[in-house]
Amino acid sequence: MATDADVTSVTEQAVDSLRGTADPRLRELLTGLIRHLHDFARETRLTHEEWARAIGFLTATGRASTGTRQEVILLSDVLGLSMLVEAVNAHTGPAATEPAVLGPFHLTESPVRALGADIDLVGGGEPCVVSGRVLSEDGTPLPGAVLDVWQADGHGFYDVQRPDVQPPGNGRGLFTADEAGRYRFRTCVPSPYPVPVDGPVGELLRATGRHPCRPAHIHFIATADGHTPVTTHLFVAGSDYLDSDAVLAVRSSLVRDFTETDDPALAEQCGVGNPFRHARFDLVLSRAC
Repeated sequence: MATDADVTSVTEQAVDSLRGTADPRLRELLTGLIRHLHDFARETRLTHEEWARAIGFLTATGRASTGTRQEVILLSDVLGLSMLVEAVNAHTGPAATEPAVLGPFHLTESPVRALGADIDLVGGGEPCVVSGRVLSEDGTPLPGAVLDVWQADGHGFYDVQRPDVQPPGNGRGLFTADEAGRYRFRTCVPSPYPVPVDGPVGELLRATGRHPCRPAHIHFIATADGHTPVTTHLFVAGSDYLDSDAVLAVRSSLVRDFTETDDPALAEQCGVGNPFRHARFDLVLSRAC
């Protein structure tokens, strides 16, 4: 006998429709999603017009995504969901480097580069050196750790955003730490920049009175055998928007000074002019469970 669907029973009908789902985790996820979506619609008394507009927005978000642009990730970022997923999955010890969002521009493979190489292939920004170590939580160096690094150029654009101006791989590098877990590369001091606002996410930010800007930062993914990888940021101390990051990813433990350094010997060793900007950033990984 058919069961009439009403404002409450339809939720249980939808959940019950999943009873044949073979994968228990899929059933758990879909059950939670249905219950929360239905509660949202009931609590807000969602109208036909609002639901149609939401469908149009999500459709446009998908259509705006391309091989070089990920509008869906950007939407997740500005809603704080990306940062929440990172926090929920940060099964690391108290001394480990805190995570941050992947962001929408980790779309191409970073070129393998030698330690000390320059990832800024176009110039236009203030030269600097970034160096540090990759360590286990007990302070043991992790030789052979791999660091995937990417950042915007001195004007706030990633290589995939302006392929007519930047060569592929500009601002990107894949580095392997030395026998003491040390790494070093040259680049330009990052600058704050706006996330893309010419798509649906930009419309959302304008509608909610939010600015689109991110504080200056460099992205890192650090991996090492026997350890939990970390996706994180190095933020520039004193940058604008540290207190109002459009993607809600700033953590104070990830902020570092890009200090003006007057050290001719170190400048020569690093292959930069003296004085120069220098940021030190150690990455600490937890042992895998």
